[in-house]
Amino acid sequence: MGKTFKEKLKEEGKNFKDFALKGDAITLAVGVIIGMAFKELVDSLVNNIFTPPIGFLTAKLDFSQLYITLGKTRYETLADAKAANAVVLQYGLVLNAIITFIITAIILYIIVRTISKAVAKEKKEEAKKTKQCPYCMSEINIKAKKCPFCTSIVK
Repeated sequence: MGKTFKEKLKEEGKNFKDFALKGDAITLAVGVIIGMAFKELVDSLVNNIFTPPIGFLTAKLDFSQLYITLGKTRYETLADAKAANAVVLQYGLVLNAIITFIITAIILYIIVRTISKAVAKEKKEEAKKTKQCPYCMSEINIKAKKCPFCTSIVK
């Protein structure tokens, strides 16, 4: 006969527990958390370091106030248009988003490039400390006289 609802629920609970506590799920969760923290860092750099000088150079032009109203009526300010429930296209917000995206992309490029150079430098330094066994092709210490993997004598 089939399983009862309680047995099915208990089995599904066990399956979920197995899934949630697998190393892959935990690694993914840690990656998401680190990604969120990294996003906060980049946002802070963009908003507090790079955007203010751009605002200063553009004579403090506030793109968020740029808009077009659909219809024949024209309004002095965005607030007036919104108060009148006019249909408003705030293209200035799109410009802000594009500028923020470009700045963020440049910052991410610089960060990733710097990290990649550091990793490459570290790998290069590590390569100087190892050599390859000519018999089993394993990486061994540069000073090794005998391969710890295949026990061959190496020069």
